[in-house]
Amino acid sequence: MNAPSNTPAHAADATSFSQLPLGATMQANLQQLGYTQMTAIQAASVPLALQGKDVIAQASTGSGKTAAFGLALLARLNPRWFAVQTLVLCPTRELADQVATEIRRLARAEENIKVVTVYGGVPSRNQIASLENGAHIIVGTPGRVMDLLERGVIDLAGLNTLVLDEADRMLDMGFYADIVTVASQCPAERQTLLFSATYPEGIAQLAQRFMRDPQTVKVASQHSAHKIAQRWYEVSEGERLHAVSQLLAHFRPESSIAFCNTKQQCRDLVDVLQAQGVSALALFGELEQRERDEVLVQFANRSCSVLVATDVAARGLDIANLEAVINVDTTPDPEVHIHRIGRTGRGDAEGLALSLASMDEMGSVGKIELLQGRESEWHPLSELKPASGEPMVPAMRTIQIIGGRKEKIRAGDVLGAMTRDFGYTKEQIGKISVNDFSTYVAVARGIAQQAVNKLNSGRVKGKSVKARLL
Repeated sequence: MNAPSNTPAHAADATSFSQLPLGATMQANLQQLGYTQMTAIQAASVPLALQGKDVIAQASTGSGKTAAFGLALLARLNPRWFAVQTLVLCPTRELADQVATEIRRLARAEENIKVVTVYGGVPSRNQIASLENGAHIIVGTPGRVMDLLERGVIDLAGLNTLVLDEADRMLDMGFYADIVTVASQCPAERQTLLFSATYPEGIAQLAQRFMRDPQTVKVASQHSAHKIAQRWYEVSEGERLHAVSQLLAHFRPESSIAFCNTKQQCRDLVDVLQAQGVSALALFGELEQRERDEVLVQFANRSCSVLVATDVAARGLDIANLEAVINVDTTPDPEVHIHRIGRTGRGDAEGLALSLASMDEMGSVGKIELLQGRESEWHPLSELKPASGEPMVPAMRTIQIIGGRKEKIRAGDVLGAMTRDFGYTKEQIGKISVNDFSTYVAVARGIAQQAVNKLNSGRVKGKSVKARLL
């Protein structure tokens, strides 16, 4: 971590949240949330941000960056003044929802702070209605924010903080011009906080145009060798997709992400895996929002074993308890490789990173070795043997219930109906996710069809509902 030279030494190495100059109510809330020790990126960036400086912070997903900028923007916010004081731009709807949820948790000790999310893929009328009732903080995707600015629905005259979250990914997705348009409509006298996992050319251009003397902090995204076991396998192009099947059959991870460099490779691999009875779903840029939601819900709730994804589509996802990452194609960018494998082995868990490389990709492997500071560990494909004759079938299935937050459905209502009314045990019910218009519930595979029938003939919260198996 290279803390800027003008940072007081104690600010950089004090890693307790109690050291930060925050009000008593915020400190009490942080303790309630279990926030005691700062992560590396928080310790490096929060003191600078609280001093009002512009900050460029390089850190990966899952490093605690949302709390880092969340604390800074809340410190500058006046709850009694009903104007948009903060704008957070995110690359995707899922990330916008995650960020808004985290900011609401951090803000719950303050007076009524209103956070509104705006993004594409859904009609804008509900978002416009929310904004007309006033908002302190807007979290949104660049395209929808720009659209609402052009229509005069968003007024940024009172803005004091602009946050660009996962800025590199927004550039990957072609949002550079949109970000420029939005940033140029923000007051010049504001604080800008930019968070990015990698540092491509476009980030420097954005910083030059819209930031004032930014302080750069970087947290090394290395992974301890003992937490993530990394294995490499040399393949020819013709055996690459079959090699993924061999890896899955040998290691049998309950939950894994397979990274491909192109969406065509994603489609091809999913076809191969599904033909072999493996529960696999693809995630790439061109999916409609509804399709994307359904893929992510099924992977997160353990009713899909393998998520096959491109880097752009998978950035911003924070999936708990991921047992393995498979690099189907070697990425030419070594930092991207580090971010890919850093999704496994989180917290106290151990992870497995399995990488395939052809002779043509050995140059990229060399760059990864240089960045990691160690040689790759190579294994022959011939040592991969199926660990069991059983097909890899996930323990859960997902039921979609038509109706969500807009119908005032809560997770507790669904759990109550399933356990109290339909007689299932809590162990048979998995994760329940409530979106605006749909609710997704994971159930044990053996009861899935019966549970759908009971939902369709029964009631949730006193109302009849429609349900289907995904």
